[in-house]
Amino acid sequence: MIDFEAFYKITYGLFIVSSGDSVKGNGFISNSVFQVTAEPPQFAVACNKKNFTAGIIAHKKAFSVSILEQGTAPDILGRFGFKSGRDFDKLEGMSVNYGKTGVPIVLNAAIAWLECTLVNTIDTGTHLIFIGELVQSVLLDKSKDPLTYLYYRQVMRGSAPANAPTYIDKAKIDAAKPAGTFKKYKCSACGHIYDEEIEKVKFSELPDSWTCPVCGSEKSDFIQV
Repeated sequence: MIDFEAFYKITYGLFIVSSGDSVKGNGFISNSVFQVTAEPPQFAVACNKKNFTAGIIAHKKAFSVSILEQGTAPDILGRFGFKSGRDFDKLEGMSVNYGKTGVPIVLNAAIAWLECTLVNTIDTGTHLIFIGELVQSVLLDKSKDPLTYLYYRQVMRGSAPANAPTYIDKAKIDAAKPAGTFKKYKCSACGHIYDEEIEKVKFSELPDSWTCPVCGSEKSDFIQV
């Protein structure tokens, strides 16, 4: 027996992982960034092989990690988490610095950032684990709390994109639940599911000004599933 909801008890943060340079850079939302050694300080990042940034990190041999604050706006999460850098420039219009290695460092909603040079890559099947040695790190705001995956799920009602290592097909969970009178609505932009049973508010009762908590899309962009 596998209880998929047990997976949600593992703690994670939410970060923007970026790579490239001032000519062409990109980034994605990751909830799998963690320190693996202290001497020297090394950090691991899990990245789906399909992610546009995966190839950029492999080529550039460096990456940055922007640690996001709890109050990160949904449009930033939508931009970096549910859209592809193959389709548009994610860094355009953002506040970006460039590190010692030349990689972009996204400052929007960041309370700290790390810059690493790539020292090892582990192939886990669907994902690559990039291990980087720390080049520099900066604390931008010690007064704010970091955004955790638990907060993102329970308070912001966010969901993991299909490329995330923590993605679980909701159909597997829903199949084990009894059918009820509650309905579900899906954001056509990012795939976020509004579940009336969880939210305790009918979708029809939400104001027209309500927007997707993940990507900021309008209520009219949701379809019943």
